[in-house]
Amino acid sequence: MSDSSTSVSSSVSSNALREAAERRAQQQSSQRSTAQLAAEHERRQTFRRLVDPGIIRPNSKEQAMASIETLLTISKNLLREPENPKFQQFKPTNGIIKRNLMDPKGALEYAIELGFRPEVKNFQPFYTFNPRHMDSLRIGSAILKEAFDLETEKQQRAARAKKEEKAVAAAAANKVKLAFMDDRKTKLDADQREKALREARLAAAAAARGSEPSKSPEPSPSKQIMPGSGHVLGFDMLPEDDRAEHSEED
Repeated sequence: MSDSSTSVSSSVSSNALREAAERRAQQQSSQRSTAQLAAEHERRQTFRRLVDPGIIRPNSKEQAMASIETLLTISKNLLREPENPKFQQFKPTNGIIKRNLMDPKGALEYAIELGFRPEVKNFQPFYTFNPRHMDSLRIGSAILKEAFDLETEKQQRAARAKKEEKAVAAAAANKVKLAFMDDRKTKLDADQREKALREARLAAAAAARGSEPSKSPEPSPSKQIMPGSGHVLGFDMLPEDDRAEHSEED
């Protein structure tokens, strides 16, 4: 009886200890995760500050976007192929690197925060990635993509707004043009109607004058023909008997 009680007690104690150990491990894991999340959040904030105001504000929009895109390409290539030596370093004398990382403000600082460090190989300067900063590379690459997408969206919205503004201005100008053409057409129509009415009135007046009976003008008193006017009292005006006598005499 005592042996079985001892065995049961030992089993209960073992289970209790195991459960307690699991609870402690879960608590430690939870505490570790919380600390890691807090550290990761702080790292994200650091990278965000390196992007803006670090890169975006002191450079032109075009240059800032080119720098962010170059950094994003470097980090994405290295995350995709971390063992590829071609992606583990870059030369500061390279044309694209010099133009987008070395010359602009803030871009090289971001590359260093990603985990790249300067060194000389065979008397040539390089920036080489340290694998211990893989977490920083992952976080920094995510922030670069976030910033690139945000700036791209802003530019697209600005382009759409500008396009819509031009469309509104063009519509307003077209409306004014159509209104002017309508006014001009209305005036032309009114002028044509007025001209047609005027011509109709003139035609009616002419027709009215043509329908009146024509009257011969009466001669003036000074020009009235008196009886015998224009004739000479001569042979042809004598009576027939007298004309006979005159004829015989002749």
